[in-house]
Amino acid sequence: MIHIRYRSLVSRKSLQFLCSAACVLWILAVCALGAVASTSFSGSLSDPKGSVVAGATVRLLRRADSTRREAETDAQGRFSFAALDGGEYRLTAESPGFALLMRTIAVDADGAQTENLQFSSLASQNESVTVTAAISDVGVFEPDPAQRVMIRDETLDANPGRPGMPVSIPGMPVESPAGGVKPPQYFAPGVAGDHGEPIAMFFQVGGYLFPNNLPANAHGNGYADPNVIIPVAIESVQTDGAAFNVREGNNSVNSSITFGLRDRIEPMLRLTGDYRDLNLVAGWSPANPSNRSWVGVEVSSGNGYLKRLEHRKQYKGNISKVFNFGKHELTFYGIGYYGSAFQPGLIPIDVPVPDDTIDARQHEETSNGAVIFNDVWHLTNHRQFQFSGFYRYYALDVRPNFADGLIRQSEHRTVNSEDILYTERFSNAASLLAGVDLRREAPRALNLDKADAAGVFIPDTSNNITINFYSPFVALDGALLHVLHYNAGYRLDQVTVKNQDLLRPSFSFNRDATVGSPKATLTFLPPALLSFLPTVSLSYGQAFHVEDPRIGTTAVSGGTVVAKAQAYQLVASKIMARTEFRLNLAHVTTAQQLARISNDTGLQQDEGPGIVKSLTFTVRHNFPYGSVQGLFSKADARDRITGLPTPEAPRQIWDILATVDRLPLHLVARGEYEEVGRKPLGDQFIAVPVREFRGAVIRRFQSKGMEVGVNVFVASGYGGQTLETLALPAEDPPTERITGFPLKSYVSASATYYFRRR
Repeated sequence: MIHIRYRSLVSRKSLQFLCSAACVLWILAVCALGAVASTSFSGSLSDPKGSVVAGATVRLLRRADSTRREAETDAQGRFSFAALDGGEYRLTAESPGFALLMRTIAVDADGAQTENLQFSSLASQNESVTVTAAISDVGVFEPDPAQRVMIRDETLDANPGRPGMPVSIPGMPVESPAGGVKPPQYFAPGVAGDHGEPIAMFFQVGGYLFPNNLPANAHGNGYADPNVIIPVAIESVQTDGAAFNVREGNNSVNSSITFGLRDRIEPMLRLTGDYRDLNLVAGWSPANPSNRSWVGVEVSSGNGYLKRLEHRKQYKGNISKVFNFGKHELTFYGIGYYGSAFQPGLIPIDVPVPDDTIDARQHEETSNGAVIFNDVWHLTNHRQFQFSGFYRYYALDVRPNFADGLIRQSEHRTVNSEDILYTERFSNAASLLAGVDLRREAPRALNLDKADAAGVFIPDTSNNITINFYSPFVALDGALLHVLHYNAGYRLDQVTVKNQDLLRPSFSFNRDATVGSPKATLTFLPPALLSFLPTVSLSYGQAFHVEDPRIGTTAVSGGTVVAKAQAYQLVASKIMARTEFRLNLAHVTTAQQLARISNDTGLQQDEGPGIVKSLTFTVRHNFPYGSVQGLFSKADARDRITGLPTPEAPRQIWDILATVDRLPLHLVARGEYEEVGRKPLGDQFIAVPVREFRGAVIRRFQSKGMEVGVNVFVASGYGGQTLETLALPAEDPPTERITGFPLKSYVSASATYYFRRR
C-alpha cells in the first residue's frame, strides 16, 4: 500500500482545486469537439525532370511520440494526410529507381498545409535532404511553448576535433574540463554550472524520453553525461522548460535538453585532429533505406590543449534498431562508453602555474553502459500504448585536488526502469495522456576518500543508496475555439530513499516523500483577423530533484529527501518576413536545498531557498542558403532570505549562430560566437567573462563521396571558475583566489569519407 502525504504547496485543498480545474477544462473541451477543424497535410511528388511519380510511398513520423502515417501517391502524384497533430515530422518519400527523399517539416497546429516534393537524384547517389525547422511542437507530448528545436546540421561540435560535449547548444553554455572525460555540463542563465545542478537531460528513443541524469552521483547531485553519444548520431537538439511537461520528473528545475537520435547514418569514416589529438568516428547503416538501424563507434586519444599531458583515451559505441511488425514499432538503443585521463584541475587565474595543474596525480576513469527499448503500439492513428524501459550501469573513479588535498570520489551503480504510457486524441479539442514510471537507482560504494600526508587514501564517507520512484501522471491537451490551446496535467512522484551509511551507521535512514507536481499552459493563438498579434503563452509548473543524502543532514535534521521548485513562464513569439522573434520570461523559486557540491570536500553545501528571474530574447532568420540566429539572456539569481547573489550563476549570455550552405568553391560554413558575462563567485569575487568562437569550413566533393574541413576554436577566459583557498609554492599563508582552467585556442582538420557516394 502506498501512503501519500501532501506537503508544502500541494495540499489536499490545492489538489481538489486542480481536479476541479481539470473537470472544467474537460467540459469545455467536450463542448468544443465539433468546433475545431482538423490539421491536414498534402502535396505532390515529381521526378528530377518534373514528371509526376505515381505509386510512391510517402511516410510521416512525428518525433514527439513516434506516431507514423503512410500514404501512396495517386496517378497525378498527389498525396494527403488528414487529422494530423501539429508538430515536427520526419517526411520520407520512396519509389523504385530513386534515392530516398527525407525531410524534416513543421506542421501547424491548425489549418491546411501543402508541400511539393521532388526526387533530386537517381538511386545510385542515395541523397538525403533535411529541411530545418525551429518550431513549438504544441501538443500533449510537447506542451511547453518555450521549446526550441535545432537540427544537428545547423550547430557545431562543442569542441571541434576534441571529445567532451557532443554538440553546442545556442544559449546553453558548457562547463567542461579540458579532457572531456568528466561528465560535462550545460547550464542556463541564473543556474550555476559544473556542480551538478539539476538540469534535466533526455535521449529520445522512439517515443520514450530516457532520463540521463544521475541523482546522488559521486561527483554532484543530478549530473548528466552526454559524452556517451556519438555526435553524428544526433539528429536534433531540443531545449525547453522542464517544469511544464508531466513526462519530465526528477532532476528538473526549469530547463531540460532532449537529444533526438537518427534512424540511419550514412556509412562513413571521419578523422579529426591536430598535433596533440586524434578523433576517429565511424558509422554504418544497411543499404536498404527502409531498414532503420545504425551502428556507430568513436575512438579518441590525446593530450588536450593544456600544458599538462592528459594521456586521455575514450571509446564509445552506439547502436540503434527499429523493428516494425503489425501495429508495433519497437526501438532498441544501446550505449557503451569507457574513458580515462589525467585531469589538469583548477589553477589560479592570476598566477602562472607550471603544467597548468597544482597536482599531477589527478586522474579520472569512468564507464557507462545502457540498453533502452521503446514499443509504440499503434491501436489507431490517434490512439497508442507505449511500453518502455532500460537497464544502465555506471562507474566513476575521480581523483581531484581543489586545494584541500587530494581526494578520491568513486561509485558504481545500476539503474532499471519500466514505463507505460497511453495517449488518445479525441479531436483537436481534446487529447489524453496518462502513464506511470517505475525506476530504481542503486548507487553502491558511493565513497569519498582523502589522502593523508603520505598519499594514502583514508575513507571519509561511504554509502550504499537505493532510490525508488513510483510516478503516475496524467495530462489533458487541446485547442478551444481556434484561439486558445490548453494543457493541464498532474504528476505524482512517490520517492523512497534508503541510505546505508557504512562508516556512521547512526546516519543511516529509510525515508520517503510524495511530491505532487501540477502543470498548466494556456496559449493564445491569434485568429486571422488579428494575425499581426504574437502568439502568447502562460505556464505554471512544479518540479523537484532528489537530495544527496551522503553527509547525514537528512538523517539528523529529519529534512525532506527532495527539493522542489516552482516555475512561471510567459512566452511571446511572432514570425514576420521569414524571421522568428521570441521572448521568454521565467520566474523560478527553489526550496531550501543542499544543491551545490563543494569542490574541497565533494560534499553538499546548503545554498538556501533561491529565486531566479530570467529574460531570453531570440531572433532567427532563414534564407535560401542558410540561417542566422541571435540570442540574448539576462538573469538575476539570489538567495530569498539573504538577498545575496547565487554564486557561479551566469547573469548574461550572448549567442550568435550563422550557417551558410553555398559559398564559392562549393564551401559550407558554420560559425557561433558565445559570451558568458561576469558572474559572482561569493566573498565579493567576480569571475572574468568567457568568450568563445567556434567555426567550421567544409569542402564537399560529392562525386568522390568525401568532405574535408577546418575547425577553429578561439577562446578567452577560464572554464569552471570558482573560489579556492590554496597556498602556492613560496606562499604562506594560503590565499583565497579565483581558480579555473584556462581556455586555449586551436585549429584542427577533419576528413570524412562516405562509402556510398552521396
